[in-house]
Amino acid sequence: MTGAVVMAAVLLIAGAAMAVERLPLWAGLLCAVPLAHFFAIQIPEADTVGIAVAMAGILLGGYAFRLDAQARGAGFRLLAQERAAHEAEAVSAALAERARIAREIHDVLAHSLSAQLVHLEAARIRIERGPEGPFRDELLERVTAARGMARSGLVETRQALSALRGELTPVEEFLREIAAEEGADSVVSGERLSMPPEVSQAVRRVAQEALTNARKHAPGGRVRLLFSYEERGVRLEVRDSGATVHRGELSKSGSGYGLLGMQERAELLGGTLEVGPEGAGFMVRLRVPV
Repeated sequence: MTGAVVMAAVLLIAGAAMAVERLPLWAGLLCAVPLAHFFAIQIPEADTVGIAVAMAGILLGGYAFRLDAQARGAGFRLLAQERAAHEAEAVSAALAERARIAREIHDVLAHSLSAQLVHLEAARIRIERGPEGPFRDELLERVTAARGMARSGLVETRQALSALRGELTPVEEFLREIAAEEGADSVVSGERLSMPPEVSQAVRRVAQEALTNARKHAPGGRVRLLFSYEERGVRLEVRDSGATVHRGELSKSGSGYGLLGMQERAELLGGTLEVGPEGAGFMVRLRVPV
């Protein structure tokens, strides 16, 4: 009507072809046939055969585009499936490697610690049967301490093996157990959240380190472990009331990297770690988003 014949022809052909390509086939044909017919009848001196040929060419062109799009979609789906298969294979290989490492640790380290416990227990019994005196008492104290350290190392090794195998107990149960072993009070609050393994491990390690520090630097004091599930994360607090007995040589042991290690764990997970004096004692507070 406006004389834009070329533009009208382009729009009619494109509309008919795209309808066949992108719509369901029956809907595409319902849209494309009138468009193609309207274009074909505008061809000067076109007879019925010419109109039919023009319409068929447009519809076949749209159908060719449809087949090409389907082929490309199938190729993309196949590529996605291959990537998913490669990722699953990589995960399976990683799990197999972690299981192998767990077996190696169990066969070497766990057995070694178990043997040390046996020998230390035998040494403790033999020392207790010896003559009394300051030397005996000091030797017995050191052997008992070494035995306790070996037992703690064995427990931590088993926890690491469970983490490698993906068999970790719920974090609140673990916290109650280690608090009971250290003679600390424990309080768990909030509704349990599903947390990634790295967050669970960070909470466990920080709790262990904080309780160890409390045992070394605040002997005889009251220790409280507070763990709570919050709206968008978890919070762990370990507080002590300060030393009430002589600290002894145990407070001088350690490399001094415990607090630094806890800080690094918190930062890697986007969390925060607060440490410092609180009254006569000391406080460690960890917050990690989930």
